[in-house]
Amino acid sequence: MKLIVAYIQPERLNAVKQALYQREVYKISVTNALGCGQQKGYTETYRGSDMEVNLLKKVRLEIAVNKEFVEPTIAGIIEGARSGNIGDGKIFVLDLADCIRIRTGEKGGDAIG
Repeated sequence: MKLIVAYIQPERLNAVKQALYQREVYKISVTNALGCGQQKGYTETYRGSDMEVNLLKKVRLEIAVNKEFVEPTIAGIIEGARSGNIGDGKIFVLDLADCIRIRTGEKGGDAIG
């Protein structure tokens, strides 16, 4: 079992969801996030004074998958999120020690579904 965490551009969320659905990955958690990387933000003028905006809007995806869905999930995220520009995002793949479905008490891969 793996936990895939990805940070992507907010406007690419629908394309990523569609690419994941084509690969039969339906369970996903989405959170709004702020962050910066190579983009380093930008400068904006507000009421006559310059402001540095270095935390940019991102979307955080968390997807718990069984071993056979790791590569299709990564491929779907890349397909949907890639624009070729700086700021497309990052994907992290973490080992998932356990998963428990609260309703039934199932554990492990069966709980992920």
